[in-house]
Amino acid sequence: MKYAYWIAIFLVVFVASWKMLESEITNIIFQDELQDTAAELDSRIGLATPKSDNELCNVIIRKAVKHDIELDPQQVMVRSSGPPEHRTIYIAVHYSIPVNLLVYSYRLHFHYERKIQQKPLPNR
Repeated sequence: MKYAYWIAIFLVVFVASWKMLESEITNIIFQDELQDTAAELDSRIGLATPKSDNELCNVIIRKAVKHDIELDPQQVMVRSSGPPEHRTIYIAVHYSIPVNLLVYSYRLHFHYERKIQQKPLPNR
């Protein structure tokens, strides 16, 4: 009977740890995708870049939905300035992921911030 208690305690700790770790892993993957999006904007590798701040905001929200992260447009801040060939883009995302441990629930809060300065294309 003593072993059954230890196994039960181990399982409870394992499940609780997994729920917390799952949220952290989701955050890491989502921020990695945001980093890739920012790198695509900076490198101009031939992909169609979003034409407006709202379009980029919608791209970020769609990426969040893929990871079951609920984002409102108010949680995503995209600001760009300068001419189209030499823009400066600022991206900030504030979001939280719920963690449900059966007897206790809480939200983990995350923040992503990046400033991208596009370089002018070289003259040919």
